[in-house]
Amino acid sequence: MTYPKAGAILLNAGICEFRVWAPFRKRVELVISSPVTEQLDMLPEEEGYWSYSMPGCPSGLRYHYLLDGELHRPDPASRSQPDGVHGDSEVTDTDAFNWSDHGWKGIALKDMLIYELHTGTFTPEGTFDSIISRLDELLHLGINTIEIMPVAQFPGTRNWGYDGVFPFAVQNSYGGLKGLKQLVNAAHEKGIAVLLDVVYNHLGPEGNYFNDFGPYFTEKYRTPWGSAINFDDNWCDGVRGYFIQNALMWLDEFHIDGLRMDAVHAYWDCSAVHITQELSVVVKELEQRTGRKKVLIAEIDLNNPRYISPVTEGGYGLGGQWSDEFHHALHSVLTGERNGYYEDFGETEQLATVLENGYAYTGQYSNHRKRRFGASPKQLACGQFVVFIQNHDQTGNRMKGERLSSLVDKEALKLSAAAMLLSPYVPLLFMGEEYGETNAFSYFTSHSDKELIKAVREGRKKEFAAFHGEEEAPDPQDEALFRSSILSWNTQTPLYEYYRHLISLRKTHAAMRSDARDDMVVHPVYHSAVLAFERVSGGGRLLVLLNFSKTEQTCAPAPGYRLKKISDSALVQWNGNGVEAAEQVAPGGIINLQPLAAVVYEMI
Repeated sequence: MTYPKAGAILLNAGICEFRVWAPFRKRVELVISSPVTEQLDMLPEEEGYWSYSMPGCPSGLRYHYLLDGELHRPDPASRSQPDGVHGDSEVTDTDAFNWSDHGWKGIALKDMLIYELHTGTFTPEGTFDSIISRLDELLHLGINTIEIMPVAQFPGTRNWGYDGVFPFAVQNSYGGLKGLKQLVNAAHEKGIAVLLDVVYNHLGPEGNYFNDFGPYFTEKYRTPWGSAINFDDNWCDGVRGYFIQNALMWLDEFHIDGLRMDAVHAYWDCSAVHITQELSVVVKELEQRTGRKKVLIAEIDLNNPRYISPVTEGGYGLGGQWSDEFHHALHSVLTGERNGYYEDFGETEQLATVLENGYAYTGQYSNHRKRRFGASPKQLACGQFVVFIQNHDQTGNRMKGERLSSLVDKEALKLSAAAMLLSPYVPLLFMGEEYGETNAFSYFTSHSDKELIKAVREGRKKEFAAFHGEEEAPDPQDEALFRSSILSWNTQTPLYEYYRHLISLRKTHAAMRSDARDDMVVHPVYHSAVLAFERVSGGGRLLVLLNFSKTEQTCAPAPGYRLKKISDSALVQWNGNGVEAAEQVAPGGIINLQPLAAVVYEMI
């Protein structure tokens, strides 16, 4: 299905087509505020759209809409908000950028090594330009894909991005539309793919004028953020079209390689064609038309393989999903935390299950959810699952924003890195973890609405009251809290070099190249502590041993193979204790593993 393009679209002939969806309004006027002042009646179109064609429209023209002669509102499909979420919208020339990435074809999800970053705290400058200045350092680490947290225009200058209220506009304080295109172009020139985090499950509270235009939300369903986005209620076509056009804008006009879709489980849709399926179909068409790989990755709190199964097999056709349960299983084993959703985890055997399946729960009873949960995804390739030790949610949603480096020792950090980077799944690093960043990543805002500020402060305090007693949650509005979340870039650490070593091993060893489930063998867990698995591909065979115990452990996992060691986290160069596992092991021989050690052997 083809949807009308909303917003202010400059055409080649110097004509600007203004179009807005406002199905319940009797009159919509286009108000020009600069460089001249005009008030122009828009023409009604089918399905609730209004339009106006303006010849000789200059880029930079400021405008807004007047609804029924009463409400002055910025364009919900604005491409630029130079004065913030409450100011006028701005016409932009979307074709003015001079791209130089003509030979770029993209990177398949299974081959990505992803680095999640927040533009505002990745560097002290907090801009797209400053990210460009660090791309060579990411290349040196071995990264080939960056994932940028949401950049849709939000209130103020400090925000995670999930409070965006202009999905088509790029945050002005980051560098706007041109700055983002420069970043994507520079990344592609260096061989780095770019993923963008998008939010189609809710819209932020401040500057949210959507209800003034039409039924963007429905009361049929409730989400943690309030009423659900209207994907299947009356008048939903205008809403579906709005978000599908948004996705295509990022992937086509901005040359972005893929979208990480926030909280897809909150896309409530009982239509014959689910919104994610419709989106996956049009993105596949774009991929075929451009000859460039495009990927849709779901963050989803459902162990439901339907979302990432092919449309031809009854699925929704998304390319991949985040595996939260890999993180939960690993984190709870390393830290001992069992509160909240961690109550379903804590055993090394569960981590082995995630490693084998992609999910920990594939139909078993969940104590946290009080029901059976999940289904097996074993028919799907490992390269469709993104795994991580940390991410913005799992770090920033802690009251103090502590990173794993503040919760466990250096040996556990190396062990967790090996578990992620040597697995057959797609690894995602959260900015700074590679060198053991100790600056917290906190939740921060810069709202201007006093009542909203008060509500957010009180909400954070209430959220953490049961876990932290008399200790108060930090104030998200405090600029110092934001400043304390900026990376230190202290990369001169043994941990950083160990990450580089593991990434190189992942990229260069033949056994690491396959994402097929049949090319991985997960052994039974030894002594409830040692996780062992094999990677097999291209004539190579590796044995990975991970000791999650704080005591020395022994195992004999390879009776039919001679073993030659190629990696050991206990090496002094990685800041280990220097007591190493054996260099060579005869078939059926015993291997001694140091506490919290990660050792890799070639199987000969």
